[in-house]
Amino acid sequence: MDVVSLTRQLVDIESITGNEAEVGEFLVSHLASLGYAVEKMDAERHRFNVWAAPPDQPSPALVFSTHMDTVPPFIVSSEDDQNVYGRGTCDAKGIIAAMIAAAEELKVSGTPVGLLFVVGEERDSLGSIVANQNSRGSRFLVNGEPTENRIALASKGTLRVEIVCRGRMAHSAYPELGESAVDKLLDVLQALRVMKLPTNPDVGPSTLNIGIIEGGRATNVIPDFAKAQLLYRLVAPSKQLRTDIVNAVGKRGEVSFVLDIPFMEFRTVRGIPTMTASFTTDIPNMPNWGEPVLLGPGSILVAHTDGEHIPKRQLLEAVDLYVQIARELLGS
Repeated sequence: MDVVSLTRQLVDIESITGNEAEVGEFLVSHLASLGYAVEKMDAERHRFNVWAAPPDQPSPALVFSTHMDTVPPFIVSSEDDQNVYGRGTCDAKGIIAAMIAAAEELKVSGTPVGLLFVVGEERDSLGSIVANQNSRGSRFLVNGEPTENRIALASKGTLRVEIVCRGRMAHSAYPELGESAVDKLLDVLQALRVMKLPTNPDVGPSTLNIGIIEGGRATNVIPDFAKAQLLYRLVAPSKQLRTDIVNAVGKRGEVSFVLDIPFMEFRTVRGIPTMTASFTTDIPNMPNWGEPVLLGPGSILVAHTDGEHIPKRQLLEAVDLYVQIARELLGS
């Protein structure tokens, strides 16, 4: 199988989150032509996951999985001697191509595996949530994200927090008649910035990003409303941190936890270099698909950029690594 060619075919189909149907149809047709029993797993309206397995093995013990959607904007593929360029090359259409090639090699050697490609990972992980409700009894889930072909020891969790502060409007010439919601929010954010966060000796520290701040009415009006959206990357369970955040904010604001993806540790395979993923994946949403492993070609540092690319050498290496992982896990 020409993994580079398949990667470019996939990249050249625009599949920004919410618009995955065309690439899904391509994969349905392609996998059926390779002899797989293929199923569209409905997620939402015209959006669907793609599930494929050998006809005589509808419940394989190991499944390769990654996502079909990409972030905007759409960038068509190109290549040179070293790399393939374009949106989704490393996140995660090159991974799809490598997984299909590995599954084909395993099929020839009598080791059938399943293939699961999901929608929505870049936004709300809808596809993985739907997939978890339709598991097929696998023991192992090999998930693909760009790890430069190193196997992940763990992936950081994500805690997304929204803080709203309220005050009382007044003319800015008479601030004593009002109550500034912005001042409250600034005090809250400073308290959170200096708060000690969990660390993990094997993984590193948790981190905080204050991503969005908004509020106020006009420069000459004491603001009655202010809001901030924060994102923590976690290396420990979130329970204590959530309590600490609520205590730090106190009566100065209202706290909402809008997303909580847990920190996870993964199984490794001997002989493969390791890393820790600072990003999150679909894995926490898919416990019913088996014990997770995380590995993929390409670098997360170029994902979501206008220079996104994947080294051809890593694409080919990934095929061999996926085969190695499957044989190791199924042999154990």
